[in-house]
Amino acid sequence: MKMKAILPILFLLAIQVSAKDIQDEKAILSGGCFWGMEEIFRKVPGVIKTEVGYTGGTMKNPSYEDVSSGSTGHAESIEITFDPKTLSYENLLKTFFRAHDPTSKNRQGNDVGTQYRSSIFYRDDKQKKTAEDVIKMVDKAKKWPKPVITEVMPAKPFYPAEEYHQKYLIKNPHGYNDHYLRDFKF
Repeated sequence: MKMKAILPILFLLAIQVSAKDIQDEKAILSGGCFWGMEEIFRKVPGVIKTEVGYTGGTMKNPSYEDVSSGSTGHAESIEITFDPKTLSYENLLKTFFRAHDPTSKNRQGNDVGTQYRSSIFYRDDKQKKTAEDVIKMVDKAKKWPKPVITEVMPAKPFYPAEEYHQKYLIKNPHGYNDHYLRDFKF
């Protein structure tokens, strides 16, 4: 008898959880070493989850060593799950453009190679248009000395990095990080 009373409640909870999952959005960005990018984005209000990994290449399930070789075409990336009611995709991208140098080809700080390129991997036409509009906005603001060269590409499979890379700077607070938020707005 008690079980019959609990089932409708469980059903309603399941609907609420799945409805929330549908409302969350994802973004995939690359802007140099993923440790520093994750450290910045995990603190942004509206970000629900961050996961570092690899995307944009040709090899399935690459390892850090594979990507570091520069031969797979992958970029060190971050997949960000966010609540669009709290944080718009546009504002997420504005943070992205303050967190790395989008005018530097295949390099961020001491990190050099195609795996450190600046990229936005869009999931749909709306994200693509927003990315293109934000790039125009960033260029127009002239906060960077050169034009933005960030590539805007369709999302490819995202492969999570090895566990020791996840939340790396929480586990290693004095670890390598060449990312910081520039003090300007677009």
